Amino acid sequence: MKVVLAGGTGQVGAILDRALTAGGHEVVILTRRPVREREVHWDGESLGPWVREVDGSDLVVNLAGRSVNCRYTPASLQAMMDSRVRSARAVGEAIAAAALPPRVWLQMSTATIYAHRFDAPNDEATGVIGGAEPDVPRYWAYSVKIAKEWERAQEEAETPHTRKVSLRTAMVMSPDRGGVFDVLSRMARIGLGGPVAGGAQYVSWIHERDFVRAVQFLAQRDDLGGAVNLAAPGPLPQRAFMRVLRQAWGVPVGLPATRWMAELGALALRSDTELLFKSRRVVPGRLLGAGFVFEHGEWAAAAADLVERARRAATPRAC
Repeated sequence: MKVVLAGGTGQVGAILDRALTAGGHEVVILTRRPVREREVHWDGESLGPWVREVDGSDLVVNLAGRSVNCRYTPASLQAMMDSRVRSARAVGEAIAAAALPPRVWLQMSTATIYAHRFDAPNDEATGVIGGAEPDVPRYWAYSVKIAKEWERAQEEAETPHTRKVSLRTAMVMSPDRGGVFDVLSRMARIGLGGPVAGGAQYVSWIHERDFVRAVQFLAQRDDLGGAVNLAAPGPLPQRAFMRVLRQAWGVPVGLPATRWMAELGALALRSDTELLFKSRRVVPGRLLGAGFVFEHGEWAAAAADLVERARRAATPRAC
């Protein structure tokens, strides 16, 4: 199978690239800074020589978009919007122009599209789309707007011969350096992995292996299109999520952080507290309904696996 992976040099792209390449598939990565032989230049918004890779491919996966790990200034939010919508439109135009269009287009989206809530989980059928919550910062609605426009760009693409799936993805957990699991583990190991602002907000997540397996599952299931949640079936309140992670690392105590302490920490790290405070209680209704079986459906086992692999990676090999 030939796979075109747009925005494939980030953490999630690297995870998918490794797995697909190891599975014997031909993977072509579209990136602004090509280095390897199978990387092809694109600017993420306009058509160019890269469209030749799409024509005749079997699967296109678009992961492109500016990182959300930044301060949510008006300029940053606009850059997030532009990078996502423009790249999705460009991919849609390339598929529409292809003589042999791909069978499937998997478009990254985000679990952030759902409302900040504690009362019930959000699945694709009964979940509440965010943007109108009364007790959250007003700028959080713009993150939801970004997600909606991102998905709309795919929906509006005229690709009648290509099945389209929007991947509403939770945090992808892998032991790779610099990823979200690495950052949370570092906080836990130095004793700062306690409840944040009370810790009642839900954390949705997915183990990297289940993310890859879900992508492969969706690529093969011709009966599935539209929005699909890529999240483990066991989201947890943040206080419980971090307690399990501390236990996996053998750290007995995690200092709590008040809201203002978290605000100062996010400012120092040039990040935003929406990533900490928003309750993302998302479950994979359509995946489960289609018969997908998670290898790591519960956080305790997933955290133990990730910690073990992180420790192995950090252990120097004997000569």
